[in-house]
Amino acid sequence: QVQLVESGGGLVQAGGSLRLSCSASEIIVSMRTMGWYRQAPGQQRELVAFITSGGDTTYGDSVKGRFTISRDNAKNTVYLQMNSLKPEDTAVYYCHVLGHTYWGQGTQVTVSA
Repeated sequence: QVQLVESGGGLVQAGGSLRLSCSASEIIVSMRTMGWYRQAPGQQRELVAFITSGGDTTYGDSVKGRFTISRDNAKNTVYLQMNSLKPEDTAVYYCHVLGHTYWGQGTQVTVSA
């Protein structure tokens, strides 16, 4: 069973930045498409970004130009650099291995106005 552990969430003012990390318990980051999702209270979980094993990236429309997904295969870790944060980015952010049932426990990001 693959375990994913997110970290890096917190409280930040609008316009600020945070970097989320997702560490996997097994060598999977380099082999699978890894994604970040988020879920705000009362909202459905939505895709934020994903990165393929080949390094191709895709972003949700609401974060394009502000967020960057990357990975460090040696550390088996995926990152999400979030810049120019807005209050509407407030949510629990989850790491996920696309095509599998592996999810992290989530990390809270709160952006104050």
